[in-house]
Amino acid sequence: MKLGRLRGPVSAPAVTPSGGRWNLEIQIHPGDIRRKVRYLFLSRWQVTVLSFVALLYVAGIALASAVAPGVLGGLLGRQEYQGLAAERTRQGERLQELVDHVDQLDRRAGELGGRMEKVFLAYGLPPVRPRPHPRPAAETGLPSIYSGAIEQGERLRTRLAARLDLLESSLAEVRAYETRNPEQVRNTPSVCPLRGTDFVLVSGFGRRRSPFTHEFERHTGLDLAAPVGTPVFAPADGVVAFAGQYPVGRTSDWWRYGNLVILEDGDGFVTLYGHAERVEVRQGQRVRRGDLLATVGKTGWSMSPHLHYEVRRKGTDGLYRPVDPLIYILDHRWPNEEQLLLKARTAPPVSDFEPLPPGVGRQGRNEARK
Repeated sequence: MKLGRLRGPVSAPAVTPSGGRWNLEIQIHPGDIRRKVRYLFLSRWQVTVLSFVALLYVAGIALASAVAPGVLGGLLGRQEYQGLAAERTRQGERLQELVDHVDQLDRRAGELGGRMEKVFLAYGLPPVRPRPHPRPAAETGLPSIYSGAIEQGERLRTRLAARLDLLESSLAEVRAYETRNPEQVRNTPSVCPLRGTDFVLVSGFGRRRSPFTHEFERHTGLDLAAPVGTPVFAPADGVVAFAGQYPVGRTSDWWRYGNLVILEDGDGFVTLYGHAERVEVRQGQRVRRGDLLATVGKTGWSMSPHLHYEVRRKGTDGLYRPVDPLIYILDHRWPNEEQLLLKARTAPPVSDFEPLPPGVGRQGRNEARK
């Protein structure tokens, strides 16, 4: 046994009895004989304490050896759990992104469905009935923290599939109609007579309070405010039935529209463009969709520059009744179009309106013969 740098012999322990008690003597002999021998005396109590400490040390080592695999396994399991939790969070975020994307597609499909409904109304076609789609089955497995997102995604997916199916059927119906009736397609007013976005809808179709008499009246068209000189284009093919201003002595109702252009769009529509600054066409002239008709002004009864745009559709009785022009402007989306489409499908035909001037349309030509 060697302690420190001592190189001398260490004597064996000796037990020295002392009155029934004993002591443990340990002699430490240095390597240099000139140095003194050291003695270490341990009592029985001290030996017992040291033995107990050594036993605890050995027991601790044994316990650590036995527990170490479990502790290490727990640490590794915790790391694995944290990794799985992080992966679950990433998958949840990805799931929500997909649900939001499906929601955007669903809203876009709804907008396209509204535009398709306007096309059906413009052509006078009955709506296509949607085919039933099965509802998503309820989940029967273990609950998940993402169950709500999953159910929302399934509902959106089912609704989107139904809307896409309806759009496909509607598009096929419209294509078939346009193939069978090419002339009707050309003669149906389907675009805004003012291009771009430099105009504002200031008065819509329906009942309103007159800016001149302040009494309620039937407004049979749209008032689109725009700068003076803004070009007005034909929304469909047709023939100019009137171009100019009606004499006040002939008809005061139509004189108030100032410089006026009236188009006969085939046999199904008549469109009117009032308060023009300049008229660029003449009576009897054939025009195509997109041709210049006039420019915006404030002639006649007009408090500010705007275009009065009116669409009249021929009914089964031969009368040209005013209809909401917003339905026939397919290149613009208006606020509250859902209510607009519902009203167009369910509202009764307009009855209180000013007949077309003499010589315009079948109704006007009949009046002119009288």
